[in-house]
Amino acid sequence: MSGSTIGKNFTVTTWGESHGKALGVVVDGCPAGIPLCEEDIQKDLDRRRPGQSPYSTPRQEGDKVTILSGVFQGLTTGTPISLIIPNEDQRSKDYSQVAHVYRPGHADYTYHQKYGIWDYRGGGRASGRETAARVVAGAIAKKVLSQLGVRIHAYTLSIGPIKVNPEKFDENEIYRNPFAMPDCEAAKKAAEYIQQLKEKGDSAGGVVECVIQGLPSGVGEPVFDKLDAALAKAIMSIGAVKGIEFGRGFEAAYLTGSQNNDPLICDPDKGLIKLTNNSGGITGGISEGFPIVFRAAFKPTPSIRIPQNTVTHDMQNTQLALTGRHDPVIVPRAVVVVEAMAAITVVDLLFQRILSRIDLIKKALS
Repeated sequence: MSGSTIGKNFTVTTWGESHGKALGVVVDGCPAGIPLCEEDIQKDLDRRRPGQSPYSTPRQEGDKVTILSGVFQGLTTGTPISLIIPNEDQRSKDYSQVAHVYRPGHADYTYHQKYGIWDYRGGGRASGRETAARVVAGAIAKKVLSQLGVRIHAYTLSIGPIKVNPEKFDENEIYRNPFAMPDCEAAKKAAEYIQQLKEKGDSAGGVVECVIQGLPSGVGEPVFDKLDAALAKAIMSIGAVKGIEFGRGFEAAYLTGSQNNDPLICDPDKGLIKLTNNSGGITGGISEGFPIVFRAAFKPTPSIRIPQNTVTHDMQNTQLALTGRHDPVIVPRAVVVVEAMAAITVVDLLFQRILSRIDLIKKALS
């Protein structure tokens, strides 16, 4: 299947389906000598794992990862790292009602039209479960970045109409509530809102914000491989993402140049300083050396119990009210997926950065 690989220097290929025997990933291009064990990866997988709160699918998957190759005595060897995650709690019978019906909001119709065959059990490759393999690769990318002083963290900025109050931002709170929101009051309101939607059989979307800190200036390739373009492709490849913006984003379209430009000053002690960060840390597709900030918009979970109009495979009109186990909101579990795709992209372009100047190549060889 074309399109399952991302990256040029740090290459990630995912495989597997939601209701197959397993999911997996092959990471090629990881430097040798990086400390890596399954526990390092499991931490991120556990953040994404289903069945951990009343506000996610009750599907119980241990999501235990096994490293098959590329690691020896606790260090990466520089060879391809292959990893596998078994599927343990599939209930394919839950999908018998959609064997011949296209689910609104899902990729059923488009996949069927493209391939002529369709694995309707949980969505196959179009399932959100595919992102478990991305999280595994992202955990490896973050281990690489940790050696370089680069940190990536994401969090839920909003769920439906419930938004985080910037004045109450508490990074520690992200890991204390089931919505990954850095605002405990917003998290409580989100719980009430999602509970109301669950009782109606409906779902919600939301926004994830991601911050990349410590990335040096000069990362990103001009024209077609700009850093923001590469990040946009990576984040938009997450199935439920419908939009992305950097810095002021779409709001910049309503500003004047004097309002949107980021003034610069040089401090004798601190060096170059930006007085604002409307650009989101990227200009001309290249990192500035300041924090990179972007936001991804996630659509509501399409699997809902409310009856919807749709058609069968032979184009007969019908109605469909979905049963089975589904997330009323996928945003909290997607936070670590956003981090993963950002990390994979940054590592790939960081490696490319070394090839842009002869002095950097000489330094690398020395």
